[in-house]
Parts: sequence; structure tokens; C-alpha cells
Amino acid sequence: MIFASFLDARLLSNSKSEEISGVTKGKTASILYFSIVLLSYAYSVFLPLKLDTIWFIIVLLTYLPVISLLITGLMNFANAPADALVTKGAYRISRKPSYVSAFFVNIGIGIAGLSWTLLIAIADFLLLRYYVISVEEPFLLKNYGDAYREYVNRTSRWMGIPRSEKKDYTSI
Repeated sequence: MIFASFLDARLLSNSKSEEISGVTKGKTASILYFSIVLLSYAYSVFLPLKLDTIWFIIVLLTYLPVISLLITGLMNFANAPADALVTKGAYRISRKPSYVSAFFVNIGIGIAGLSWTLLIAIADFLLLRYYVISVEEPFLLKNYGDAYREYVNRTSRWMGIPRSEKKDYTSI
């Protein structure tokens, strides 16, 4: 998982991101997000797992699909042309499969270790939701226009969680 997150950070920083004026807030938030995620994974190595609990079994059963989503999303992203909007594979069910899987892994780490690291998952989610995505989505709209609008209208940002309202992307 640590390797996949590192690969995700490298892919995002190399192939698809360009410098836009005023993006430093989003870049700083992205760096902070990936740092927190990687540190939480490193810390989790030292957590004693509660192997004799139902929580561990639940986490174990959800871990494999989450890792599959992450790896599939990374492969879809890495294999797409650099100038193309990625909408296939894991990106058909979520606009942010890497973020969804990282969130669930952090939740799983906190539950499996019965640890305060559950708070890290919540902090990561809030950082993503209010800082990283607030820069990413206007960037994608600027670069892909109507294709991105259509993609937003048919694909949920967070896998399986329907939008409460359709966002008007004409003003971004």
C-alpha cells in the first residue's frame, strides 16, 4: 500500500499535472495529504493488530477490494495518454478511485489496530474534499471542458455516493 501511494503521488506529479497560476494552495494540500497518508501507513506497521476481533475480519474482507480499486485506478491512469481524460476502468465507478481507496485503507488501519489513526482518515478526507479537489476539478474542467462536464454528470466523485445536487460547472 505504501508503494501504491508513492506511485500515485509520482504519477500525479509527473504525467498529468501542469502549473496553473494560483495552484500553490492545491499543491501544498496535495503534498500534505500524501505526506499524512504515507506517514500513517508507516506508523501502522507499529500498531498491534487485534487479530481476535470481528473488526479485523471485517477489515481484512474489505482490504482486498480496496487495494484492487487502487491498483486498477493507478494502472488506468498510468496507461492513459497524457493528454486524455481518464474515464475507463476504476474511473467508471469513481472520479477519485485513489482517494476513495486511501480513505478506506486508513479507516481499516484504525479499526484493525483499534487506534486513534481513524482520525487521520477523517483529516485526510477533509483535506482532500476542501483543498485538493477544489483545485483539481477546476483544472480538469479548464483542460477538458465539456468532456469533463459529461463525465461529472455520469460518474460519482466518491464511489457509490450519489451527488445531493448537480454542480454547475459552467461558472468555473
